[in-house]
Amino acid sequence: MRRSAPIGLTSVMSVSERARQLLYERKPFVHATVVRAQPPTSARAGDEAILLADGTIEGFVGGQCAQNSVRKAALGALQAGESLLLRVLPDGDVHFPDAPGACVVVNPCLSGGALEIFLAPRLPSPLVRICGGTPIADELARVCEVLGYEVRRDGADGGFDGATAVVIATHGGVEAETIRAALDAGVGYVGLVASRARGLSVLETLDLAEPELARVHTPVGLSIGAKTPGEIAVSIAAEVIAEIRCQGIPVAPRGPEDVPARAAVDPVCGMTVTVAVDTPHLTVDGQDYWFCCPGCRRSFAAARAQT
Repeated sequence: MRRSAPIGLTSVMSVSERARQLLYERKPFVHATVVRAQPPTSARAGDEAILLADGTIEGFVGGQCAQNSVRKAALGALQAGESLLLRVLPDGDVHFPDAPGACVVVNPCLSGGALEIFLAPRLPSPLVRICGGTPIADELARVCEVLGYEVRRDGADGGFDGATAVVIATHGGVEAETIRAALDAGVGYVGLVASRARGLSVLETLDLAEPELARVHTPVGLSIGAKTPGEIAVSIAAEVIAEIRCQGIPVAPRGPEDVPARAAVDPVCGMTVTVAVDTPHLTVDGQDYWFCCPGCRRSFAAARAQT
C-alpha cells in the first residue's frame, strides 16, 4: 500500500511544533501516535498526527479507511478528556497482540493490516484573568497558580478572549465597562469584588439580560465566612471551580472556527463517518453524501450512473 504524505503540516513544522502552537493558542486537540502497525497498513509505528475539534487531521496515522475510525475515536476522547488506546482491525481473523483496556474498532473497509493508536487529548487549563493590583487580586493569583490554572493580570481595558473566568478586584474605576467587555468575549464566569450594595449599583448601570446576569457574580466567592485577602481568594477560586466542574462553563470559549464536527452515514457500507474537510464527498441531485473512503464513493457514483 502506498504511503501518503502527511496532511495539513508544512514542511518546516513538525507535529510537536504544531502541538506547542495549539497549546499556546489554547486550542483543544488530540495527539495521535501509532504504537503498533501490522502490514499491509500504510502507517508505521511512530507516525503521529494532530486531530482538531472540527475533525481535521494534521499528520499521518493511516490511510483514508483508517482515518475515519481514528477521527471518530479522537473526537470522543476529546469530549471525554481521557486518553484512549484504539485498535483498528479489518474484518476477519487478525493476529494482533492483545491490549487490555483498548477500544477495538472493526473497519470493514480496511484492505488488510491492523493499527494500534494512542490518542491523548490535550485540553487548555483554565485561564483566569485578574483585574486590579489589590491584596485580594495578588492572593487570588497565587491560589490559581497552585491549582495549575493559567493566570494573567490585566488592566481594566478588556482583552478577555479565551478566558475561563475574569475577576475584577479594582475596588472602583471602570468596573461596568470591564464586565461588559468580559461578557462580550464569551467569558462564562465574571466576578466583581464589591459589597452587595455596590455590586448591585454597578450592575444596574449595565441593563443586562437574564442569561448575562447569571454569569456575573457579586458579591464574589462562595459563602464560607472569608475575611482576609487569602480567605477571600480561596472562596473565589472555589466558586470558579464549582462553575467549571458543576455548571459546565467552558474552559476556553469557542470561536467561529471551533464548530464541532458532525456525523453522516456512508450510503455504501453503512459506516458512520465524521464530516471533515478531507472526508470523501459527493453531491448528487442536490443532496450531499459522505463516505468512509474513495472506494465507497466510486462505488456509489458508478451505481448512480447506471440508474
